[in-house]
Amino acid sequence: MTATQKTNLRKAAAHGFVIFFLVLILVPFAMVISASFRQGNFAPSRLLPDKVSLDHWKFVLGIPYQEIVNPATGQTRIVKAETPPLRWFWNSIKISFLSSAGIIFLSGTSAYAFARLRFTFRSPTLSALLILQMFPMVLSLVAFYVILDFTGQYVKWLGLNTQTGLIMIYLGGISNYIWMIKGYFETIPPTMEESARIDGASQFQTFVRILLPISLPIFAVVFILSFISYMSEYPVASVVLQSGENWTLAVGANSFLYEQEKLWGRFAALAVLSGLPITVIFLLCQKFVIGGLTSGGIKE
Repeated sequence: MTATQKTNLRKAAAHGFVIFFLVLILVPFAMVISASFRQGNFAPSRLLPDKVSLDHWKFVLGIPYQEIVNPATGQTRIVKAETPPLRWFWNSIKISFLSSAGIIFLSGTSAYAFARLRFTFRSPTLSALLILQMFPMVLSLVAFYVILDFTGQYVKWLGLNTQTGLIMIYLGGISNYIWMIKGYFETIPPTMEESARIDGASQFQTFVRILLPISLPIFAVVFILSFISYMSEYPVASVVLQSGENWTLAVGANSFLYEQEKLWGRFAALAVLSGLPITVIFLLCQKFVIGGLTSGGIKE
C-alpha cells in the first residue's frame, strides 16, 4: 500500500467516525422532534411518526383542539391548557435574559477589580470563589427557601413564588464566570489603559471605552453559557416558583410527567420550543463566541 493510499484510508476512516458521531448525536434530537408530531402521548418507538398530528403543538401554542375521548363512539372534547405554555416560555426567556445580563455586569466589574486592582484579601477571595465553583447551586435549596420566605414577609416582590427572587438567586452564580473573565482581561496589555489614562481618561472611562469593546467575545460566551443554563434549570426554579403562572419552561414541562401518566408528546413539543431561543442567541453571537473561545484579546 502506497503512502497516498494510506493517507486516503486515514481520511476515509476519520470522515466515517465523524459522520457516525454526528448521527449518534442527532438521532435523539430527531426522535424528540418526531414525538412532538406524533399522535398520542406515548414515547416514540421509531424515528418517523406513524401518523403526523399537530395536537401537541396546538396545546403548546394555546390553540384549542379536539381530542377523541371514545374511539368506539367517536366522542370528542375540546382541549386547552389552563396556563398557556407560551407563558412559561416567556417567563423562561425573561428570567434567563435578565439573569444573564446581571451576570455580565456583576462578573465583569468584579473580574476587572481582580485583574487590574490590588487590594487586601485579593488572593484569598479569588481562592474562595474557586472553591465555591465546586458546589452546585442545588445544595443550597434549603437556604434559598428560608431566605426568600423571610424576605417575602417584608418585601413581597422579593420572596417565594416571585420571579425577582429567582433572578436574585441566579445572580449568585457569578463566581463561575469571574475567573473566566478575569483570565481574559489579564491577556489584554495594561499599556492600552495606561495610554488612555495619560490622555486624561479616568479609570472608569478606560474600563468602558477601552477594555469592554475588546472583551466582547468573552462576554458573549458568558452570556450564552448562563442563558443556556438558566433556560434549562429546574431544581431551584421548582422550589422558588410555586404557582403555574410563574413557572419557567423547565418546571412547566416537568408537570407533564405525572407519576401515573407521562405526556411525552407535549413534553417533546416544549423541549423543541425551549431550544429555539438558545439557537437564535447562539447564531447572533456566533462570531463573538469563536473569538472568546479561541483567543484571549490582544496579545503582545
